[in-house]
Order: sequence, then C-alpha cells, then structure tokens
Amino acid sequence: MRSVRARAAIGATLVVAVALVGAGLAVLLVLRANLTDQADLQAEVAAREVAGQLATGTPYDELELDDEEDHPVQVTDEEGRVVIVSKDLRAVTGTGTSGVTPVPSASAGASPSPGDGDDDTGNDNDSADDDDDGGRPGRSEVSSDDPDFSDGTATVDRTTADYRFAAVEATTPDGVTLTVYAGAPLAAEQEAVNTVRGAMLTGLPLLLVVVAGVTWLVTRRALRPVEGIRREMAAITASEDLARRVPEPDSRDEIAALARTTNETLTVLEASVERQRRFVADASHELRSPIASLRTQLEVAEAHPELLDLPGAVADTVRLQVLAADLLLLARLDAGEKPGSATVELGALVREEVSQRTGDRVAVDVEAPEGGAFEVSGSRGQLSRVIGNLLDNAQRHAEGSVAVSVAADGRGVRVEVRDDGAGVPEDERERIFERFVRLDDARSRDDGGAGLGLAIARDVASRHGGTLTVHAAAEGGAAFRLWLPRSA
Repeated sequence: MRSVRARAAIGATLVVAVALVGAGLAVLLVLRANLTDQADLQAEVAAREVAGQLATGTPYDELELDDEEDHPVQVTDEEGRVVIVSKDLRAVTGTGTSGVTPVPSASAGASPSPGDGDDDTGNDNDSADDDDDGGRPGRSEVSSDDPDFSDGTATVDRTTADYRFAAVEATTPDGVTLTVYAGAPLAAEQEAVNTVRGAMLTGLPLLLVVVAGVTWLVTRRALRPVEGIRREMAAITASEDLARRVPEPDSRDEIAALARTTNETLTVLEASVERQRRFVADASHELRSPIASLRTQLEVAEAHPELLDLPGAVADTVRLQVLAADLLLLARLDAGEKPGSATVELGALVREEVSQRTGDRVAVDVEAPEGGAFEVSGSRGQLSRVIGNLLDNAQRHAEGSVAVSVAADGRGVRVEVRDDGAGVPEDERERIFERFVRLDDARSRDDGGAGLGLAIARDVASRHGGTLTVHAAAEGGAAFRLWLPRSA
C-alpha cells in the first residue's frame, strides 16, 4: 500500500468497481421494469378480452379463454365469490381471493333471453309493468380505468410459476359487476434478469482484474523515469558530486518537466556551492594578508620596540575590520535578510553621505536637488553603504573629478556616480560585480579594496527591487547607475 503503483491500481479498481456495480444495478432495474411493463400489458390485454366477452353477455360456459397456461383467469363477483376460473387452474395467489372453484350465485349462468319476462297468456302488460317498475337490465360495459396490477403465483396443471395479474372490472347486461383477474407469466423476465445478473457477476471480477493489471503496468511504466531520477539523486547525495545530472526522458509530460526542473535546481545548487567555496577561499586569502602583516609588525615591535610601524598596524587593523564587516554583510544578504520598509529620501541620503567624506582625494560634485520627491522603501543603512561603495570605487579610479546625481527615472529614482578614470571595458562590465574580482593593477591589495564593494552594492540593489549597472561616462570614465523603485 505504500507503493504509488499499488495505490493507483487499488484506487482505479475501486472506482471502476463502484461504477460497474452502479451501472449494473441500473441496467437490471431498467430491464426488470421494461419486462414487467410488457407482462402488465399482456395481462391487461388478456383481462380486457375476457371482460369484453362478459360485457357482451357471453354465457360463462361459452367464454373463450385462450392460452390458459400462459394467461390464467379468475373472475369474481361483487361479493368476492369466484364465478369463473381457467380450466387447468389449481391454485392462485395475489388476486382478490385464492379460490379456484366457481361458487353458484344468483348471477351464474347465461344472460336472460328477450322472452324470459313473458307469461303463458302472451300478455305483454307484465313487461310494460316491469319497465315502469325499473326492471330493465342495466348497461353493460368494461371499465376504462387503469387496471390494478399485483404479483402472485398460479398453479396450472401441476406447474407453479410467478405471474403478473391485471384486474379489470366489467358489467354484464344483467347489471352484475364482475372483476376479471388475468395473469401474464414472469418466467421470461426472471430468466432475462438472472442471465444478465449472472453475466455481470461473472464478468465483473474478470474486468476488475484486467483494470488492476493494466493500471499497475501503466503506472509502473509511467513511474520508471521517476525511479531513475530517484536513484541518480541518491547517488548524487552519496557522492556529493553536484556536477551529475538526472536522466531526462524524451516524453513531454510532467515527469520530463520534473527531471528538467531537478537538473536546473542542481545547476543552481552547484553554482551556489561553487560560489560559496570560492567565497570561503577568497575570504581566507584576503584575511590572511592583513593578519600576517599585523602579526609581523607586532612580533618586530616585541623584539625591537623602536621599529614599531604604528600607522601600518593601524591601517592593517582598519583594513581587517572593513573586510570583516563586508563579509558579515554578505553573509546576511546570502541568508535572505530583508531590507526593511523604511522610507528613504535618496537626495538627502546622497548629500549626507558626501558631506561626511572629508578625507576624499577628489572633491565630489553633487547634483541632488533639495525638496525632490526621491523617496524609496528599504534599509537606510544598506542604501548608504551602496552609495559609499560607489563613491569609494570612483575615488579609487578618478583622475580629477567625481560626480554624483539624483534624478527621477520613470517609476523609480536613479542615482549615478561618474568619474573621469580609465573606465571599465565593455566585456568586463558584468564580471566586476562578482566577489573578490579586480580588473587591473590599480585594484591591488595595497591601493584598492578586497573586491567586495561592487558585489555588495549590486546584492543590496537587487534585494531592494532595483538594479545596478555600469556604463561609459561622458567624462571618459565609468558611470555606475543605481535604479530603485519609488516608495508606494
């Protein structure tokens, strides 16, 4: 039951079983109803035929009762006494009475002849008197109402069977109301229903076995690529080799999409792990230099206090502190730290950041109009760090001028930092945003940073819903454009 194949096979079999049982019951009910209607029609026709003979005054002993074995007849009077039965009828149930022996009654016998009312003298006065006294025979007719139907049994010539009886009333010319019960056999209906039921009971298990087997095979075939994906993922987990990929089936179904998505996930995971490995290696390398330099200076100072290079030790310490802060910020960004939802006015932030940079080598020209609607949502500290990193980069490469401008740009705000340095080659404009990347000698460990400033700036911009790109500046150097969406 833990197998998908087993659950699918059992589920499909149960659904088909319920559907077939429901359909089979419906077929049996409809078949039984149709055959019962046919039996009702036959019984009604037989009963009305006998009732019609009675209504025309046919004597009881001259009634034509055809097919007495298939259509047994029983006639009762108003008092429920049996007056007529089929010749070979031995027992009956389901009618008004179970009697099969005619009982003599006042109405028994033939209808009176037209001359039965005359006396020996031939005097017709008595007839006239009878007419005056209301002695005229009643009106004969067969009831037009729908007959009553009932189920019962009848024994005809020592053979007992089930019948469907129809009851029809008839009025004789003598004014006597009789009820005619005529039966139609249910043997054909029972045989047909039993045959269909037997066929269903025989075929249903076989069909369910076929459904279960086909579902099992189809599900097994459909899940075969999934098993291949599982085995390959288990092998990747055991070997820790993220360069391996799961097999992709040639089909264009959901399993093929799962395999493609799995391989895409492995590609992203491999890239992430490789990036983390490079990050750890580069961070270890970057940390090793200032730590080694600082240790050397302290060891020299311990042995020869007069040779202590205090400014160099301070510089190495500051460099180590900045590098540690950058690494911690990158770790928080990689961990998915949210930037926050504070409202920051970029114009004021740029002016504030520039005003605090009193030791810059090149004066910064600020183009940020006051009172401008340059509000964005995010972390003030992180956005200040982005602007500071861009200004540091411009100061490092500028020859004589650095400019920063703030302006509206569509539905966002654009901050642009320009310098008149050598610029960035077009084929390197994406690589410079990678971590620990330095393009030339100007970005050496002595003169430049660790190669994390631009990487941090782009990560922060991306997490604020913005972009950071580099272009050629009008001054001939590089122009870094930070775009952030306006605050709602």
